[in-house]
Amino acid sequence: MAGCTRDGGWEQDCDTTPDGVIECAPDDRPAAPEVAGELLDSGRYDVIQDRGQVVVVNFWGSWCAPCRAEAADLEGTYQATKDSGVRFLGINIQDARDKAIAFEEGRVSYPSLFDPASRLALAFDVPPNTIPATVVLDRDGRIAVVIRKAVRQETLEPIVARIAAERPRDR
Repeated sequence: MAGCTRDGGWEQDCDTTPDGVIECAPDDRPAAPEVAGELLDSGRYDVIQDRGQVVVVNFWGSWCAPCRAEAADLEGTYQATKDSGVRFLGINIQDARDKAIAFEEGRVSYPSLFDPASRLALAFDVPPNTIPATVVLDRDGRIAVVIRKAVRQETLEPIVARIAAERPRDR
């Protein structure tokens, strides 16, 4: 995976588990790139409005079979963790808006940004051919965990709960 990052990248300071989950210790977490844009169902979103919350960002496309497979696990994790200061945000890439909206209907209840040009994915070092991908941002807006494959609730929920239990840094 190091080949996917720029200049060796921040990932070299983090640990990769045997199943490919990249986890960064609090002192090694890089700041997340800007996450803002137009929501699928209209309106705008900026991750700054959720500072102080853990934000789980999932990159997906309606054309992506593994994205379909993980949707119930993402929604289940969202429902299980939202009361502990956790927000979920989808980022739809390389898609038509109507197909993306139809994909979400009945699958997930959290919002998604519409990013047909994949600009946000690329800012996170998530090439379109590596989706689905899930990034967990800590309460300080830093990248804590990156998973570049479909997730299962039994894997994601304990990770999200652990990051949610952390205290934000003193500013």
